Amino acid sequence: MKNSALKWLTTVPVAVALAFSLAACGGAATTGSSAKSTDALAGADQQHTSKYTTESVTALDKIDTSKLGLITPGTLKVGTLSDAPPNIFIDKDGKFTGYDNELLRAMAGKLGLKIEFASTKFQALLSQVKNKQFDVGSSSISTTDARRQTVAFTNGYDFGYMALVTKDDAKVQTFAGLKAGMRIGVVSGSVQEDYVKNTLGIDPVAFPDYNTVFASLKSGQVDAWVAPSQQATGQVKPGDGTKIVEKKLNTQNFTAYAVATDNKPLMDALNSALDAVIADGTWTKLTSQWYTDRTTAAQQTPEGWKPGSKSVKIPAK
Repeated sequence: MKNSALKWLTTVPVAVALAFSLAACGGAATTGSSAKSTDALAGADQQHTSKYTTESVTALDKIDTSKLGLITPGTLKVGTLSDAPPNIFIDKDGKFTGYDNELLRAMAGKLGLKIEFASTKFQALLSQVKNKQFDVGSSSISTTDARRQTVAFTNGYDFGYMALVTKDDAKVQTFAGLKAGMRIGVVSGSVQEDYVKNTLGIDPVAFPDYNTVFASLKSGQVDAWVAPSQQATGQVKPGDGTKIVEKKLNTQNFTAYAVATDNKPLMDALNSALDAVIADGTWTKLTSQWYTDRTTAAQQTPEGWKPGSKSVKIPAK
């Protein structure tokens, strides 16, 4: 991505930053922090991400859904979160929804599969997929190399931003302003925890979920929250005494759905379904619906990145 574009993204006014959304989980579960870490906010690394993107996919009519190794034949059992709007959450009617889950619901429809969601925590999700408690993990998961040691990932369907959230009267206003001695909140097991610990060299204060870390920020128990920006946008509300002070693009690793490493038939099926919902315009529609700031193709697909396989085409609006 061009330096000028990155500069604009990192200096955008707060009002606009509130409009942008997305990460990590850009920041979903990791397999644990590593002593060696790349800088998640250094910018795009398309050579790295490209090697994990398939050239093409199997045609949908060639997918045998009886051979997908599902826990319950004909049904995708999905582990997700309940507290991370606009990506993965439970609405007022008790329905699992959000960008990631609605996209996966559309993909299941392409395959003629039912879908069954269950709530879990970041910290457990990847191991639960590995141990086949769930067929799929849906949680805006940043596809780091460390996580690939535990599970496999589909082709990417999104990219990520990290956000810095503070109280209105906080002195810190930028990622560069985070210093040792500050109490920096993160969700345990997230790429944000890894970033603060191994890139910034600061011991963060880890919390089990987004609601808890945000409540701790509002009560003054922590000085700042390093968050996946989609979750920050979902939590911060006008007049609540908090704000998003900076947001940075993270395309070191795209976000994708997690699958057990030995279930290639399911991986192939999901990749085929992802290409299908991209090609028929569903991906574009859902992206515009859930990320209301992403009204243009350039906002939905940053320079050098696109969803799905290398061969799929995003239809023109």
